[in-house]
Amino acid sequence: MWLGQEEPPFQTCLPESSNRPKAPTPMITLRSYVLDQWHTGTGDPAVLVNATTEEAIAQCNSEGIDFQAVLNHARQKGGPALRAMSFAERGKLLKGMSAALQEHREELIDLSIQNAGSTRGDAKFDIDGATGTLAAYAYFAKQLSGGEYLVDGEGVQLGRTARFWGEHLRVPRLGAAVHINAFNFPAWGQMEKVACAFLAGVPVIEKPGTATALVAWRTAEILVESGLLPEGSFQFICGSTGDLLDRLEAQDCMAFTGSSGTGAKLKGNSNVVQRNVRVNIEADSLNAAVLGPDTDPDSESYDLFLQNVALDMTQKTGQKCTAVRRILVPADRVDEVAEDLIATLQRTRVGDPSDSKNRMGPLSSAAQFRDVQEGIRRLQEHADTLCGGPEPIAEKGFFVAATLLKARDSSHPLFHSDEVFGPVATLLPYDGSAEEAIRLANLGGGGLVASLYSNDSAWCREVILGIGPWHGRVWVGSDRMASQSLPPGMVLPAMIHGGPGRAGGGEELGALRGLEFYMQRVAVQGFRGNLKAAFPAHAAEETAASSS
Repeated sequence: MWLGQEEPPFQTCLPESSNRPKAPTPMITLRSYVLDQWHTGTGDPAVLVNATTEEAIAQCNSEGIDFQAVLNHARQKGGPALRAMSFAERGKLLKGMSAALQEHREELIDLSIQNAGSTRGDAKFDIDGATGTLAAYAYFAKQLSGGEYLVDGEGVQLGRTARFWGEHLRVPRLGAAVHINAFNFPAWGQMEKVACAFLAGVPVIEKPGTATALVAWRTAEILVESGLLPEGSFQFICGSTGDLLDRLEAQDCMAFTGSSGTGAKLKGNSNVVQRNVRVNIEADSLNAAVLGPDTDPDSESYDLFLQNVALDMTQKTGQKCTAVRRILVPADRVDEVAEDLIATLQRTRVGDPSDSKNRMGPLSSAAQFRDVQEGIRRLQEHADTLCGGPEPIAEKGFFVAATLLKARDSSHPLFHSDEVFGPVATLLPYDGSAEEAIRLANLGGGGLVASLYSNDSAWCREVILGIGPWHGRVWVGSDRMASQSLPPGMVLPAMIHGGPGRAGGGEELGALRGLEFYMQRVAVQGFRGNLKAAFPAHAAEETAASSS
């Protein structure tokens, strides 16, 4: 229940019309795109539902696909076609793809509302993230020349004189990139990987999360219909990947976004291990928001803290890998912060995402609904419930209230090991010291992003250096940047996305750093004059793109 109230205010936000009978939506059959043609599966299909009404709206199945032929097509057709293009030409391809998706923005938003339970704002977050990342990599490509290689850093003298010289180059790998994407960002998650792979010159095989595959499928269909894609460069698996991983080879690579358990299983595939297939994993993350002891209740940074924490808890119904799960607050301010956070959360209307007044929709699937309910109950064994709870708040749909808890013991392992992937976060009282903030933040075992809220540069420096080894990104909120900042949960193409340990140990994006996964770094040694003539440096352009 809500602190100080008998019933959660979310119930009043659910429109009466959501329970009225509606005309059934025609069932859509989602097909795979392989060998440059559409394939309808031959087996029993998986069923996709509307997360608000629980109505079946689509089905998909990938049985009957020859995955060896899929890989061969990517390696023999897609790779050579992309590598024959310059970086600039690949950039134009990405720009065209961005424009093609942008033309269908409203359609994709509507599909996201239906299948993923997204509000219009959440759907835009996903769709615009996809088109924006494609456009960003099109921009990075403008600053590169050639297309066969990139010079990596400065050359080095290896002998008594500069005649014997060494250079590091990066060249496109000759295999296929298999992308296994999560359910929460069916457009953005897919396109951020495609952008990096295409610019590097590597063909892709995309596999979306099945529960919300409707948006990913339509995205693939739009791109195919655009006529922009080189032969064999893009293939799309709607359903199971079958024996695909068992057929990967050393030049292939696999990038996965999802749970740490599934990531470990994929990474441990015997063929992947035996052939040393390159793997990138972006997995679970118990991201921490840390309120510094100096942050004044009347300051801009404190307002930013409240806004960002509430946004992270409710955007995409908390189904974001970057959402805050642990809220570290000085012990003497916990009650004040709890009251302010609850007031902020209460302003978020929850209900049918097709109603533009609502700002949080349902969880994306029945499985997610069950997992979140069970997760909240586990947390309640060691924390006090300040608002929300596991109880459903609507007769139909996968609705749960935003749930804020307060730990009885901030060091209890459960808060640092059990991620509830929904609108759920726990207040962890701490003594306000940098040392204690570092200790608690690092108990998460590796995170994608930690956010600090403080105007004390010395305190921030100590915390950043203390948690840096366990985090992929540290976001610092202060009064001076509050009016211009983007929230910590937003992944930006120019900055890396990933994290060590529990977060998967992977790294994506980061401007041209995102190409490294798809390229082989090779050391070339020889007469300096010959090397400089054979491989003119693109280092200046690369540095400019990486820093933009």
